[in-house]
Amino acid sequence: MGQQQPQDAVAANGNGGGKRPHAVVIPYPLQGHVIPAVHLALRLAARGFAVTFVNTESVHRQITSSGGGHGVGGGDDIFAGAGGGAMIRYELVSDGFPLGFDRSRNHDQYMEGVLHVLPAHVDELLRRVVGDGDAAAATCLVADTFFVWPATLARKLGVPYPRKDTITYVPGVEAIEPGELMSYLQDTDTTTVVHRIIFRAFEEARGADYVVCNTVEELEPSTIAALRRERPFYAVGPILPAGFARSAVATSMWAESDCSRWLAAQPPRSVLYVSFGSYAHVTRRELHEIARGVLASGARFLWVMRPDIVSSDDPDPLPDGFAAAAAADGRGVVVPWCCQVEVLAHPAVAAFLTHCGWNSILESAWAGVPMLCFPLLTDQFTNRRLVVREWRAGVAVGDRGAVDAGEVRAKIEGVMRGEEGEVLREQVGKMRATLHAAVAPGGSARRGFDELVDELKRRCGGGGRH
Repeated sequence: MGQQQPQDAVAANGNGGGKRPHAVVIPYPLQGHVIPAVHLALRLAARGFAVTFVNTESVHRQITSSGGGHGVGGGDDIFAGAGGGAMIRYELVSDGFPLGFDRSRNHDQYMEGVLHVLPAHVDELLRRVVGDGDAAAATCLVADTFFVWPATLARKLGVPYPRKDTITYVPGVEAIEPGELMSYLQDTDTTTVVHRIIFRAFEEARGADYVVCNTVEELEPSTIAALRRERPFYAVGPILPAGFARSAVATSMWAESDCSRWLAAQPPRSVLYVSFGSYAHVTRRELHEIARGVLASGARFLWVMRPDIVSSDDPDPLPDGFAAAAAADGRGVVVPWCCQVEVLAHPAVAAFLTHCGWNSILESAWAGVPMLCFPLLTDQFTNRRLVVREWRAGVAVGDRGAVDAGEVRAKIEGVMRGEEGEVLREQVGKMRATLHAAVAPGGSARRGFDELVDELKRRCGGGGRH
């Protein structure tokens, strides 16, 4: 949650004779960040906020060209099909690159643009939106933590090189191993563009009035308590599509395959779902080891194979003969993309081999599906620690550069058919109950969201809860 607009701007807008408080929601331009931001915007709109949602032109084009179509009004507004009278204005900004630019293949160049060019376009948009007399009583900014706005020349931060021994000095974290830290804290080269983005993003986050987090208080109580000692912190998760079904607002950046017919033909709790998310990459060797392990396990599987999972130059990176072997007895299918919440909610799905993206973890827990964890970058290593060590809702499967087909096979067999799998299902069932209770009336997430709405309306001049 970014800082409220300057007091002179607030005073100029005033209460506006009962105008709605205004929230500008800006997600980082990656699908895993856009999805929860969309549903947070819908929830704010349902509670009386006028919302401006800002996407990059590139993300918008990828969503609207994916073929999903649901919620897209003529390709111009992804919120057109949301219904319910939601007051959401949809705005697009350039990230500084042509629409045809390959952002995945030119990752570092793209990140430089996100760091140096995108903030200027966002700043220009915000000056226009905040200055619009019809916008609302006053404006608050809901900005993704990794999104660096406004662009300031923040002093460069340094981070210590990782220690080899267990780390016990992080507030709210009892103990953590160096290999369980976010990947950018494990690196010794802190001059990369990703590090510069992260350092500046968290420097900006220190100036936020509030922190809003897509988590559940009962899952991370000590960490949340430590953060609340620093500033107001609201745990409002899990932020999921209504009914845990296909979203009324288009968010998918790839065309989604319909897997329902194939899943319906499989026995209950017999399918391994495999997906490594919308952004992270694996090496060809890692992919081959995992593929051989999946085949050797004998499990039925549904594998989401993003076209650029290895690189944009390698659209078919699976081992030779893999597809034929999977199709021979009909026990496996590979699709480029799918509606993940629909798959996880299907009774045929027994386990999820995941990269440990936060959305994937929350969705898997909500559906009561145990996880096999193969993190790839950023927070996913710490997320795996939570799933495996603290919540005991999943198992670790190798590491970057050290994944073996034999281990993959053994872990899949243990989770899908062994006693270990029963224990994991019991634990993830407890997590599921915790998440569902949190969003129910009187639950921690419902209370947290109510308190956030009341506070924002107070600050934005829109009155208290109705």
